[in-house]
Amino acid sequence: MRIGKIISISNLRVDILLDSKEINIRDIVWTEQDGRRDRFEVAQIDGGVALAIPLNSVNGLKKGLDVYLQKGGLQIEYSDQILGRVFSAFGEPLDDQTIESSGTKNIYLKNLTLSEIEIDGDILWTGIKVLDFFAPMQKGFKMGLLGGAGVGKTVLIKELINNVYKGFGSNSVFVGIGERSREGKELYDEMLESELLDKLSIAFGQMGESPMARSRAVYSGLTLAEYLRDEKKQDVLLFIDNMYRMIQANSEISAELGHMLIDNGYSTTLLSDVSEVEERINSTKDGSVTSFQAIYIPADDLTDAAVNAILSHLDGQVVLDRKMAEKGLYPAIDVFHTTSRLVTVEKVGQRHYSLVNEVIRHLSHYQELEKIVAVLGIEELSEENYNIFYRSRKLRNYFTQPMFVSEQFTGIPGKFVNVADVLDDVEAILSGKYDDEDESIFSYVGAIPKT
Repeated sequence: MRIGKIISISNLRVDILLDSKEINIRDIVWTEQDGRRDRFEVAQIDGGVALAIPLNSVNGLKKGLDVYLQKGGLQIEYSDQILGRVFSAFGEPLDDQTIESSGTKNIYLKNLTLSEIEIDGDILWTGIKVLDFFAPMQKGFKMGLLGGAGVGKTVLIKELINNVYKGFGSNSVFVGIGERSREGKELYDEMLESELLDKLSIAFGQMGESPMARSRAVYSGLTLAEYLRDEKKQDVLLFIDNMYRMIQANSEISAELGHMLIDNGYSTTLLSDVSEVEERINSTKDGSVTSFQAIYIPADDLTDAAVNAILSHLDGQVVLDRKMAEKGLYPAIDVFHTTSRLVTVEKVGQRHYSLVNEVIRHLSHYQELEKIVAVLGIEELSEENYNIFYRSRKLRNYFTQPMFVSEQFTGIPGKFVNVADVLDDVEAILSGKYDDEDESIFSYVGAIPKT
């Protein structure tokens, strides 16, 4: 259906003179010339003129071209065909494989009503000791994943995908927002090598693409996750890397539309943009979407408006630390800044809660003792401090873990560790049961063998 014609073109915006009123915000419209079809999303309607954002480059477009409405809006595959596949932000396959579509869905449609949302879901045990002990997750949780390059983020993501699939038979979704194309190809190849690709669906809005691609990739990823939750009745892991890039892309679009920007150049719709995404990550009685969201922190400023907008929705955070990685301690998780709101007496029980606090106390004291030992030597410690020093080192080593997905590189078989065993082991180390054992035997093991 023809709805108007193009009257103005810029890099990130096309103005369309409308001759039809049957058009709404977020509708997809298109024009065609020389066998090439260009698509735009309607962002604003001012009287008889629609302001639309191009999905791709506007090179070659001309004023006066007729514009038509695409029925159904922006859609992505909504069937079993999504597994093992890589999609663009606009639902197009990126992996050079054909797709026999058996159903699509508009990426903005939300299914859940308030009565369908389940907030008291079960705990999602991952089998990764350090996560289950310090930052247990509930189905439907939103966890921040903070850490730079080279600290083991991809390995941790792969292990989570592997363990959740083994534990629950559930699949995962990865959303790359503002990803370098090289990083996307690396992830694809690594998942293929690890035999995890068929358990995963991927949506990419790459760094060199338009702001529309970078801002809409997360909606496509959410739709893929919702298919697994609502149609397959699964507990889905959703990885988003990087949420901050979505906010940046939205700011670019707002600036092009002539909207007033707030501090640091963010869109005035910052809070509602983040909320729209976060509010789609929920559990139902049949399935759940649990998310890990990587967050770039500009200038390491945790008070940044965009960072605060994201953090206000999170139920906890997992912080990866370069100093831990340099010591060869993987997963390289900073336990002092890794948190979960599930660590309460009511949620995990008195024993687990008390053990977390006691381990944090030991490791914190260990950092102080390390400085004393470096200057004065171990002989100057009191008996109590001596015990704390060596028990802390054993605890630190104990929270390392051999990963299933890195078996081929390390030669060490991966381990899935039940949280009950973790609590028993930590309690035994703290009580002094293993004081006579060398600390090295606690590195890269699963549960400590019971004797």
